[in-house]
Amino acid sequence: MSPLMSETSHRTAPAAAGIPRRSVLTTAAAAVAALGGSAALTGCSGAASASPSRAVPTHGPAGRPDRGGTLRIARPPASDAETLDPASALSAYEYLGALYNRLVRIAPDGTVAPDLAESWEPDAKATTWTFRLRRGVTFHDGRAFTSADAAYTLRHILAKATASPQAPVLSPLVDPGRLRTPDAHTLVVPLKSPHAEFPSLLTHYNCYVVPEGSAGSIGRTGIGTGPFRLASFTAAGPGRVTAYADHWAGRPVLDAIDFYTVADMQARSGALLAGQVDLLSQTNLDFATARVVAASDRATIARAENAQWYVLPMLTTEKPFTDPRVRQAMKLAYDPAHILKAALQGAGTAGWDNPVPPNDPAHIATHPAHDPEKARHLLKRAGYERLAVDLYTSSYDPIFTPMALAYQESAGRAGIRIRVKTAAADSYYTQIWMKKPLMATYWYTGRPVDQLLNQVFRGGSSYNETAWSDKEFDALLDRARREVDEGRRRELYGQAQALVVERGGAITPMFADRLVGISRKVRGYAEHGFEFDYLHIGLKGA
Repeated sequence: MSPLMSETSHRTAPAAAGIPRRSVLTTAAAAVAALGGSAALTGCSGAASASPSRAVPTHGPAGRPDRGGTLRIARPPASDAETLDPASALSAYEYLGALYNRLVRIAPDGTVAPDLAESWEPDAKATTWTFRLRRGVTFHDGRAFTSADAAYTLRHILAKATASPQAPVLSPLVDPGRLRTPDAHTLVVPLKSPHAEFPSLLTHYNCYVVPEGSAGSIGRTGIGTGPFRLASFTAAGPGRVTAYADHWAGRPVLDAIDFYTVADMQARSGALLAGQVDLLSQTNLDFATARVVAASDRATIARAENAQWYVLPMLTTEKPFTDPRVRQAMKLAYDPAHILKAALQGAGTAGWDNPVPPNDPAHIATHPAHDPEKARHLLKRAGYERLAVDLYTSSYDPIFTPMALAYQESAGRAGIRIRVKTAAADSYYTQIWMKKPLMATYWYTGRPVDQLLNQVFRGGSSYNETAWSDKEFDALLDRARREVDEGRRRELYGQAQALVVERGGAITPMFADRLVGISRKVRGYAEHGFEFDYLHIGLKGA
């Protein structure tokens, strides 16, 4: 799912865990005052006068970090049920990436790259995949990593008791009883049906490898093969990881990372500006805040390009969005370029209702033109000539409301009346998401195209936030999975994207660069999708 539930599970939390509350509140108040002068830069009406996106840096500070030191990361609040078990984790991404490895990962160019598996190959029909595993890898407790651990990890994900978000993705394909480990460094995965891109499904953050037999304890111990080992962890609270000297890819630059929970974006920004933390995780700063941070002496901005895609999902089981003509009109009525400028000041890419990121090799660039008059015509034919709908937003993410207001203005030119409603942030993903017919949300990019389309748009998927169901679309996905010719498979995924744009319930105005607040001492920051480089990040003057 999106940062809403599968990418974060939030609750009301203290201002900060591990940082003195008075200090954070004082700093946050100063940050609010500093931001007050630039508040006009946010939202719809301020877009025209805002500085272009290049006014904030595109990269973090250059140069090599010094070895050692402790990086302090501020992260949003999470649930008291937060766990370090990767298979069932709904948050704790910072811990997972530091503590574990997967068999495969996503490279910056969107391709599948080696991690604990050095190579992999299918049989002629893509019904059986063989993974050759890396040698000389040890878990944090000293145990050697073997194929038994890889097989156990898949079985753990698929077990009903685990309730893994990734189980619905893998269970139609993988029978845990048929997994084979012919030797300590080979894993054989027979599939129930052909899948030419099966390894891409193992890049998900629920697929980090855990030791054999660890299901009952892994949520507390965090024992993995990653560059850091667990020192302490408190669900929804502070924690610490320390460098694992025997990591198979070498010792990380840092000695340790401290994690703090800070309740809201302004407080996190204030802690950064005060020098109390070094990096803001899972936080996409609004443009005005990013400019204030970039202008400070202590902090600056780095970007993760097209890291998030913003969506206005229309619930296709609720009127008026049961009618495909209304859905088409809602898409034709607005101008993505206008929303990109108004909500992000250009710090991203227009989406044109295709959720596959433009840097994904499978992305198709064709889309219908913005056409308010055609939108009016479709609405008249559907019997909704004077359409008025509520669009829910909240302060959960600083981009939601500017996006909603920009859509309201743009769609108004097609005669659509949008009533923007603000809901509470702490209950937004329990009371609004997948319950109201139209609302604002976002997802992290980094999902392979097969997983993205199947998990978010396939009929019956529990993560299908629009409840859209289309037999032709589902059949295209099935054909793509069976197709071993890469060019033909990409063509089929392209046809599936075209159906999402034409018939689906998701309005996707834009992909946003994640504007990440970091200390000016940070060096080696690199992030894309769910991939974060823990090995090479460090501090100058550590």
